[in-house]
Amino acid sequence: MVLRKTLEKSMENSNIAIQNNVTETFIEVDHYQLCKHNQHSPGDVFLSEKNPADGRTITTLSDGLGSGIKADVLATLTATMATKFIAADIPAKRTAEIIMNTLPVCKDRGISYATFTTVDIEPDATVHILEYDNPPYLLVRNNTSVEPVKEDTEFERKNKKTAPRVKTVLHYSNYEARPGDRLIFFSDGVSQSGMGTPLYPFGWGIENAYSFILDRIKANENISARELAHDVVQEANIHDSCVPKDDISCGVVYFRNPRDTLILTGPPFDQKNDAELAEIFKRFNGKKVIAGGTTANIMARELNAPITVCLDHLDANVPPYSKMEGADLVCEGILTLGVVSEILEQGVMPAKENAATRLVDVLRNSDRVYFVVGTKINEAHQDPKMPEGLEIRRNIVKKIVSLLQEKYLKEVHVSYI
Repeated sequence: MVLRKTLEKSMENSNIAIQNNVTETFIEVDHYQLCKHNQHSPGDVFLSEKNPADGRTITTLSDGLGSGIKADVLATLTATMATKFIAADIPAKRTAEIIMNTLPVCKDRGISYATFTTVDIEPDATVHILEYDNPPYLLVRNNTSVEPVKEDTEFERKNKKTAPRVKTVLHYSNYEARPGDRLIFFSDGVSQSGMGTPLYPFGWGIENAYSFILDRIKANENISARELAHDVVQEANIHDSCVPKDDISCGVVYFRNPRDTLILTGPPFDQKNDAELAEIFKRFNGKKVIAGGTTANIMARELNAPITVCLDHLDANVPPYSKMEGADLVCEGILTLGVVSEILEQGVMPAKENAATRLVDVLRNSDRVYFVVGTKINEAHQDPKMPEGLEIRRNIVKKIVSLLQEKYLKEVHVSYI
């Protein structure tokens, strides 16, 4: 009873804040990218972090000149500097000057070795955007594009005498975000896709990309940031005949009410709490996942809901998932959670669908994740014959929680029973 009240109170407080204060609307930040064909390092770099000191969310997309490792290094340097300088409250123009004068200039073309777009979102939903040489961002509100007011600043870079003198134009804008707003920004791998083809001899183009984005939003008003970014990049990839001629990246920031997910894993320490666990599951409003055979059997018994094993996507490394009325996913516990942790850490979704990829998909499309972790020791997990890298349930959950919070900017709550 105490656990249920604690969990419900936490969720109730969050919901009240969202309903009564627009600035508490959840900020979903995600991206998708493809490397240039035959390159294994992305020349585009996307960084996002939540500043614990003041609650700001800062995101940067940088495009390194060319492709491969060299472009990756320069884009990483640029994105890191932009994100850290903005987080340290260094003025936008000064930030750009430091970055531009740190990076080298291409002697042949006289252009910078990296471009960037940085988005700084304050807790009160004020959005500040700094752009240098990337395609301009798109702001979508009420399914239509909003023309931002931008302040252009021109300054001359201080380069070596052997390099050409270069004038740089920096675009700065800010606005007050509203629930439902989407901010979409991408590298020129999107706008220049299809270049040289009969359909797009000069590339897909920024306006065509905007039209595609608006059409996707109108077709699915609840499309997530990750899904929208994925669709933009894949459409650009199709224009390149699925052989990307450049690194293709798209980032999306979506202001909306949060999506909640509950994950039950592990049986309660005391069997008397089985009914309380079932009550938490039944009353939760959001996605519901059961991770663990014993946990699933408890839920099936308490809720009188049969479990059916699905054999559609068998995988030698991940046990199959199951179906149960009221649950969005039922899967095995320790092994599946271990694979989920690996996927989240690597940031690359395997092509083959299985229980782990399904759970990762649920987590990445969620904003607030509530773990309820059973503390009863499963003797099978103490077997010395089990795989060496197998950790006990609580350690795996802690790792997943850390990844969700730090890498994917999710709000995560953990309760033990």
